[in-house]
Amino acid sequence: MVTSPVLMTVMAHPDDAELWAGGTIARHVQNGGTATITVTKTDPIRAAEATAGAQILGADLYLLDALTPATISTLLTEVRPDIVITHSTDDIHPEHRRCAEHVLAALPEVVITTGHPNRVYHCDGYNNLDQHGKPLHLPTIIDTTDQWSTKIAALQAHTSQPILDHFGPMAETLSRLHGMRIGVSHAEAFRALPVLGRVPAAEGL
Repeated sequence: MVTSPVLMTVMAHPDDAELWAGGTIARHVQNGGTATITVTKTDPIRAAEATAGAQILGADLYLLDALTPATISTLLTEVRPDIVITHSTDDIHPEHRRCAEHVLAALPEVVITTGHPNRVYHCDGYNNLDQHGKPLHLPTIIDTTDQWSTKIAALQAHTSQPILDHFGPMAETLSRLHGMRIGVSHAEAFRALPVLGRVPAAEGL
């Protein structure tokens, strides 16, 4: 029995998945895969926005009380995703860095126990900069031109956030920047991480 590949994002805040990987999530789902979004549970307004954004992208949503190595390990063991996307450990935002570090802390035991995930990626950050003001190294580029409108619709579901004045324009700029790198209109960028010392070859993510 062939099962569709499962893509999981583990992000610090509602709207992070849409902002940094929304087009990739939508593309994965449109290509027959399954996607899940995992974020920290905050207030009811943001939880409702996260639910709406995930539905637009076609993804399932997990709202965790806290993103700790233990809670992430439990979820990874339950879902057994093939691909995981999280923040960069060099992200500008300290909560993004902490989330990424907790994902990496959970991975070894889960991979040894379940064999999943096969591939892990860091995503983009604010204005493509790390905490030292240098561009993030993101060599894996995904064409999300056909998914751009879906990504923006999902991002705009987060009405309590400054989408129109801040995050939306930044998403447009980054999307076009990465798109130019591969000759398309819109794209998202990632960096593969070793899983138990290996970076398996794959087309796309």
